[in-house]
Amino acid sequence: MPQNIAIVGLQWGDEGKGKVVDLLALEADVIARCQGGANAGHTVIVGEKKYILHLIPSGIIHQDKICFIGNGVALDPFGLVEELKVLESEGIGYRGRLFISAACNLVLPYHKLLDEIYETRRGESSLGTTLRGIGPAYRDKVARQGIRLADIFDDRTLKQKLAGIKSQRTDLMASLPDDPRCDFDKIKTDLQALCPLLLPMMVDVSFELDRLQREGKRILFEGAQGAMLDVDLGTYPYATSSNTTVGGIFTGLGVGPRMVDEVVGVVKAYCTRVGAGPFPTELTGETAELLREKGAEYGATTGRPRRTGWLDLVALRHACRINGVDKIAITKLDVLDDFETIKACMAYEIDGVEVTEFPPLISSFERVRPIYREFPGWRTDTGAVTQFDQLPEEAQSYVRFLADQMGAEIKLISTGAARSETILV
Repeated sequence: MPQNIAIVGLQWGDEGKGKVVDLLALEADVIARCQGGANAGHTVIVGEKKYILHLIPSGIIHQDKICFIGNGVALDPFGLVEELKVLESEGIGYRGRLFISAACNLVLPYHKLLDEIYETRRGESSLGTTLRGIGPAYRDKVARQGIRLADIFDDRTLKQKLAGIKSQRTDLMASLPDDPRCDFDKIKTDLQALCPLLLPMMVDVSFELDRLQREGKRILFEGAQGAMLDVDLGTYPYATSSNTTVGGIFTGLGVGPRMVDEVVGVVKAYCTRVGAGPFPTELTGETAELLREKGAEYGATTGRPRRTGWLDLVALRHACRINGVDKIAITKLDVLDDFETIKACMAYEIDGVEVTEFPPLISSFERVRPIYREFPGWRTDTGAVTQFDQLPEEAQSYVRFLADQMGAEIKLISTGAARSETILV
């Protein structure tokens, strides 16, 4: 096993990264989360237990692992506390093995209020955000007026920053004077009440990861969302507010590129997307509903039904290139067990021209017609399969074709939600 592995999603999120991180964490010593916020949910199923984590790295389920939340994460401190309570109720200890960057920008109640205001004002051009305050928090970060975790331990700094934010947002919040999310005095008090819990966790994550690397520890880097939601390289503006590609690891944790030995891209055997934005292979009707129900395609964070469609290899080739993917983890292959025919989009037709590269202009997607290749289905239950050569021949061919198209080796194939329902290649 390479010393350090990066896990990145290759689609629009919801690829099943939580399970992949959980599996690969077995061979790692450290798991580090680099970006995103509580707008992402990673689901891990162990035996009869189901864990949905929003901020804490998926590796926390393994009680002998050290976990880090990096500076690139938009941290909801109150949401974090709720997650910690759930872990404790399940007998999973975190003290002394979960650490958070002092430089994390915080998602605070007024960010969630602003998220609702901004989304409402967009009207028909709304982005379909989760309304968890992530965008406004990153906006404050880039505007250099965000509140970092370290700030809550300095009364004077916290008071000054909150006063500055309140004065700048008066026009937006004036119509909602009774909304508790506008109560900056309460926010200050509530934040300072968390200090005894959070202080022992606050560290310089960059320094700690470098130290552990030098000691020979194996590190697993974990991101949130998927490459096609990257704020720079995804379907902007229908994207998240952070870098969901492999570059987010370096800026979100303060590590250099030489620390990553292998990039594993996680790809679902079909496609889903939550919220607004381009989705060239989106399906409607009976096939779309079958994928949604068989794949339990409802958001782990919001419960929203996901849009479903066939695999998009144009987008996937783009995602593999910009992430430098070495190996792929294919998830939810079993969801396709009942289909007589399976399709994969090989190219787009735009204004009568065949296009095999992902279009740089968002307006192009209004005119995209997917060009499909059809594959025979296998109509066999693959849930109990743990060896690649035990898969039906049609499933083997489909998987090999995907790997060839993406120019990467297969690392694992997931055929169900449980840890045991996995083919390690």
